[in-house]
Amino acid sequence: MPYLKTGNLSVYYEELGTGRPVLFLHSAYSRGILAFCGQIQPFYSAGWYCYYPDLRGHGRTRCDDLTWDSARIAEDMVAFLDGLNIDKANLIGYSTGGGIAYYMAARHPERVQSLIAIGNGGFVDAAGAKDYTPEALLARGETDFIGKMKALHADAHQSDWKEYMRQEVLDWCSHPALTQEEWKRVTMPMLLIAGEQDMFASSENLEKIRKCCPQAQIMIAKGCGHRPHFPHERVRDVNEWMLGFLGKNGG
Repeated sequence: MPYLKTGNLSVYYEELGTGRPVLFLHSAYSRGILAFCGQIQPFYSAGWYCYYPDLRGHGRTRCDDLTWDSARIAEDMVAFLDGLNIDKANLIGYSTGGGIAYYMAARHPERVQSLIAIGNGGFVDAAGAKDYTPEALLARGETDFIGKMKALHADAHQSDWKEYMRQEVLDWCSHPALTQEEWKRVTMPMLLIAGEQDMFASSENLEKIRKCCPQAQIMIAKGCGHRPHFPHERVRDVNEWMLGFLGKNGG
């Protein structure tokens, strides 16, 4: 699979399909292909050109600098589109990836055809973040989770899993943090998806986004938590919502 060099970053990505581009932006603690495993075949079959990058600090993407945050990754992804000669893309961001999509849409609206956010309430919510510091994980004996982080992100964190976890927690506590003026620049078609039990994307916060972005549609997946698009949740319904939205708004 290919790497794309952008500045000091070597972005690992996977690409599938033909047609109009969809850029998938993954969640924290994950990789592109893992966070959207339930979308690979359906979107490929529906005729979309799908890009699944590993974001800065994650997966097989490489950089000597181990620091990052969502706003910086948004700039990386604009550079990624430049490197692929893509003028405008549809964005699908899950959790942290949703915040990255908001930054891209607010700061580079000319590059975003449409925006779908899954499980991101649009505003800083640090609840639970401190449980994921390396010190807290070690104190609780979370050896399985630590092992996964070491294996999934070895290229990105250069075997410094503690620094990786610290960066994740810092980002969780600080982003997304768009100004009201930035939200007003997010005028492209938007679809906001959340599980009804998702504490990170509450109905209250989604409505706050819609006050700034009245074009936003909101879809709530009944009986779901933070991962409504995963295969063991309501993947068929969520894919139907997303593909229907893209069919009307995807360029």
